[in-house]
Amino acid sequence: MTSNQHKYDNLLRQQKNLWYRTLVNTIILILIIIISFAIVGLLDINRLSEGIPDLLQMVAQMLPPDFTRVHDWIEPLIDTLAMSIAGTGMAIIFSLPIALGAAQNTSPHPLIYFISRIILNIARAIPELLLGIIFVAAVGFGALPGVLALGFHSIGMVGKFFAESIEHTDKAPIEAAKSVGANQLQIIFNCILPQVLPQIADVTFYRWEYNFRASLVLGAVGAGGIGFEIIGALRLLKYQEVSALLLVVLVMVTLVDSLGNFLRKKFI
Repeated sequence: MTSNQHKYDNLLRQQKNLWYRTLVNTIILILIIIISFAIVGLLDINRLSEGIPDLLQMVAQMLPPDFTRVHDWIEPLIDTLAMSIAGTGMAIIFSLPIALGAAQNTSPHPLIYFISRIILNIARAIPELLLGIIFVAAVGFGALPGVLALGFHSIGMVGKFFAESIEHTDKAPIEAAKSVGANQLQIIFNCILPQVLPQIADVTFYRWEYNFRASLVLGAVGAGGIGFEIIGALRLLKYQEVSALLLVVLVMVTLVDSLGNFLRKKFI
């Protein structure tokens, strides 16, 4: 009885310590959030209240939406869709071999593992918008710099997910293949890739949905697409046209998300 009571007291003490640590960490996190709010001006009530009338006035100027140029937006919409698909495809083509080098159980050499990890870190560390500016300066305006920006950044994000999926594969089939003399390439194609293909498909469709939305922002730096039309309308103060463009984008984003969910169910 004494032994059970002692175990109970230790368990209760551990739970209290865990609760105290959680409470302290939560308080620290809340303080960091509040400080961040103060730094960016989110706690400046006077400034926010002064901006509300201007915001309401802008919303009023956006009504009713002006769809008179809707026929001119078809090509930019196609460009935006093509940018997202091409950027995602580029990411899959390049990220899969890099991911195989960045996974400990498939990397042929520690140096290749290190270099692959560095490549993935660099690729996802640079935001798409900054990449868009760089590629616009390199290859000019249009959809091409948008595709390069989306593809390069997606390589880092998608490759990291692929590498982690590869590292968490079941080891039993791999050991069985090794026991019968299979080489590394045979193990990858017959034991590892079949296990990670559902995760690869899942990440691919999620990334495509993300890239479609990201391609809208890239239009702000001259990467073409419907985002470029929105920025142009904003600069000319055509707020009714802006609201119409936003509604068109909302419809397209909904369709892309629905199509992504449909394809995900088909492939997973």
